[in-house]
Amino acid sequence: MSNRQSYMPGPAAGAEIQKDGDTWTLVLTRDLNHPQTKVWQALTDPAQLREWAPFDADKSLASVGSVKLSTVGTPQVSETTVTRADAPRLLQYTWGGGDLRWELEPHDGGTRLKLWHNINRNFMSWGAAGWHICFDVLERLLAGEPMGRMVGPDVIQFDGWQRLKDEYAKQFGLETPNATKN
Repeated sequence: MSNRQSYMPGPAAGAEIQKDGDTWTLVLTRDLNHPQTKVWQALTDPAQLREWAPFDADKSLASVGSVKLSTVGTPQVSETTVTRADAPRLLQYTWGGGDLRWELEPHDGGTRLKLWHNINRNFMSWGAAGWHICFDVLERLLAGEPMGRMVGPDVIQFDGWQRLKDEYAKQFGLETPNATKN
């Protein structure tokens, strides 16, 4: 059985919502057993992003400047600006109308990865479930056991995503739009 066929995400954990008036930000934290430089490469290198992220980049995100991010499974292409790229600890850019801020810090011989993503409040649990799975796929990629990304419309059909979405909605105290399986 392949890594992907046997994959089932663990319970919803490591996510919270920060509220500042009408602005809500999803904050996700994950401890990875890999050095900051290796995690930084996975966050910025287009070839590695294609293995785990919900978008493709037309060039590296490792320096300030413009880049195009194409959302997987949709026609959406975002003209993006990387506003901060302080290797290997801080990366900021926009995607799909939301701001993303990635912080990496040393932690227990590896890296604590923290993501702030301001998305539509009605989709907080969707975003948390999606990023949870992306982080799982990222961890396996970094460990040399790639399983291929699980993102976009395809992941919504996955039972593990459905479960996570519901668990996060309950944790956050939110109603969530229904995603139906085909």
